[in-house]
Amino acid sequence: MAQQNIVDARVVKRFPAARDSQPFELNVHFRAADGATILFGPSGAGKTLLLNCLAGFTRPDEGRILLHDQLLFDAATHIHLAPQKRRCGYIFQDHALFPHMTVRENLRFAASAAPREKGRALNRHRRVHDLLDAFELADLAARKPAQLSGGQKQRAALARILLSEPRLLLLDEPTRGLDLRLRRAFYGVMRETRARLEIPIVMVTHDLDECFELADSVYLLDNGRVLQSGPREAVFARPASLDIARSLGIYNLLPATIAALDPGRHTSRLAVLGQEIEGPYFPGHFIGDAGFLCVRQSEIRVRTAETRSHHNRLSLRLENWSMSSSGIRLLFDHDAVATVSESEFEALRGENRLYLEIPPSAVYFIA
Repeated sequence: MAQQNIVDARVVKRFPAARDSQPFELNVHFRAADGATILFGPSGAGKTLLLNCLAGFTRPDEGRILLHDQLLFDAATHIHLAPQKRRCGYIFQDHALFPHMTVRENLRFAASAAPREKGRALNRHRRVHDLLDAFELADLAARKPAQLSGGQKQRAALARILLSEPRLLLLDEPTRGLDLRLRRAFYGVMRETRARLEIPIVMVTHDLDECFELADSVYLLDNGRVLQSGPREAVFARPASLDIARSLGIYNLLPATIAALDPGRHTSRLAVLGQEIEGPYFPGHFIGDAGFLCVRQSEIRVRTAETRSHHNRLSLRLENWSMSSSGIRLLFDHDAVATVSESEFEALRGENRLYLEIPPSAVYFIA
């Protein structure tokens, strides 16, 4: 089995206060293996700054950056490898193709600059040809960047990066400015790229859909710090704090108290709005602990009183509804939210009090 490429970075970068800005410090430990790692957080969290430190465009004040077996930066020994020596592919928001070159010339230039290993020179022309086909660029090969759409530039930039044989791929908000159709096309291209490149891929985004579509792992950043990190499903299923859950905006958060704990059966019971529901065992808590029931909105089904179910059911009052791209968004008392299809909504019409059906496995408690 081939050894994984791993990027391991402990970096500190400080910026003093300026006339129009507050002081800022990036202080993170970041580690990513082969696959896609998403940096997610609000503007100004330090996501792009971390990319720039990895790429070598920004020199940290403290720390160490290791890419597989190569030391890229070490403050203690004053090592700071130049960007062009790091073998990091970086796709900027503007895609950064050479404007005076055609698509084919951009790719050939990248291929000529790739590491010259034995036998590779003979394959470069074929690799350019193969990637033009793979990224649906063959008919655009003679065009210059100014003659391409945003999505076409994006595909050309990715193809060029692949030809440079990077050991680390960095992308800064690659879908910014693209419409829904082009974003979906990009997701397909990125899945192919992830399969083609057995290297760490680190991507900055503000879009939760991209996290769910592309991420193997996620780092949540805010104010220069890592709030939570881990496999995608683990992070989104178990937010580490109430603030994180609120900032992500994909959960229902309802006041709750632990009513029972059964470590033998690995279950707990929560008292929520005068009702009780069952969830997994929550170690480290005690009966009577107060906090919040945290459930992803996508895990909830909405039922009428007549519907029989073995799942947990919470009775809430429907207060309003609105159309959304994913269906009908239902707004309940206590700020609870659920989304149903149009056909499901028709079956619920006329009901003021409905039941939120929650699988026990989806129940999470935040103190």
